[in-house]
Amino acid sequence: MTLRKFLIPISIILFFSLESWAQVPGFYMKEDKKKTLLPFKNYNNLIILPVSINEGKELNFLLDTGVKSNILFSKTLGDELGLYYTRTLNLMGADGKTVLTAMVSPNNTIDLGPVEGTIQAILVLTEDFLELEKVIGVPIHGIIGYEFFKYNPVKINYDVNYLTFYRPDKMRNKPFGYRKTDLVFDNYKPYVEGTVNQIEGGNLKGNFLIDTGANHGLLLNRETSDQIVLPPNNIETDLGRSLGGDLYGHAGRIEKYSIGKLDFKKVITSYPDETEFSSIIIESGRLGSLGSELLSRMQLIIDYPREQMYFKKGSDFHAPFNYDMSGLKIRMTNAENGRYYVSSVRENTPASKARIKAGDEILAINLLPVQYWELAEINDLLRSEEGKEIRFTIIRNIKGSLVELEKSIVLKKQL
Repeated sequence: MTLRKFLIPISIILFFSLESWAQVPGFYMKEDKKKTLLPFKNYNNLIILPVSINEGKELNFLLDTGVKSNILFSKTLGDELGLYYTRTLNLMGADGKTVLTAMVSPNNTIDLGPVEGTIQAILVLTEDFLELEKVIGVPIHGIIGYEFFKYNPVKINYDVNYLTFYRPDKMRNKPFGYRKTDLVFDNYKPYVEGTVNQIEGGNLKGNFLIDTGANHGLLLNRETSDQIVLPPNNIETDLGRSLGGDLYGHAGRIEKYSIGKLDFKKVITSYPDETEFSSIIIESGRLGSLGSELLSRMQLIIDYPREQMYFKKGSDFHAPFNYDMSGLKIRMTNAENGRYYVSSVRENTPASKARIKAGDEILAINLLPVQYWELAEINDLLRSEEGKEIRFTIIRNIKGSLVELEKSIVLKKQL
């Protein structure tokens, strides 16, 4: 199913004046310009935009091509903003089991500075299942998805952390230096054709979801093809938390992922276990998805109206894909107090051999108090260089008493 079935034809779009635009739900520039710039915050290669809803306080929203609807994670926050609700929806979580409850709030204004979303419906979750703050290290209040892209080409420049929001008629020709590929749409989500060279097994060719809201490199859904083969060196692990469920499976590498004639080598790849949600993935026809760890190595222009994507190498294109070398999963309690704790420890890793345990609170890393560390910096350190020694000062509850301990690990490649 193509995007044309959902959008007003481009010839009609261009006929309208700015005043007419305001009557159609979408995101538009406030001034009549060819383009405008939107700075974003880059955390673990995820795009975080400052927004306000109905002239309320500034919030952090994740820009996510893998999501159809605008989502606010907290009904408490929605009530503070004075949102009104028309109905309640029950949504299936990504694990195929969790049921999420959301309230529908129609006719909102989402302000991003020079760009404004008008007549915007927002799904307001009654409970924040995603808890992105713990994973990213900064408060994330919601998601902007399809609506932001549907009428306007958008350039994503991860090198300088800017979006360029173009007028609909701006991208008639391929920009200099860029390659072009077609986009296919299913349920308002963009897919691109690519090829995977596996370490074992044959080459795979198929459609991959463009997912700016996921921080993996490549993800392969094994239930979609019996040709997908786990690499011999792989790790069974939790793959992160998505909307409404934890994902488990394996992590490994592939030889190469190719889009057009652009080749990404030795890509860290996630292989989620099959869930009750798998039937929906199979019906979509996708082989997997491209996350921000891969997408951020390119400069992208995503053009929904013309069903095209332009791309070229970014400054990090040749950087190696690194995986955690410690065995630690570290999370933040919340951004307000800036405290970090160990959420899990993989077996047979430097962290497990150092007897670091889940639940340990981290006080300092390499003698520097954690207040001076951002979570993204810690994660970068843990996958930085094999043989690097890292010293942790932790505090642990031992028989009801808090005991301060010193632990050292030496990073070792897992993949």
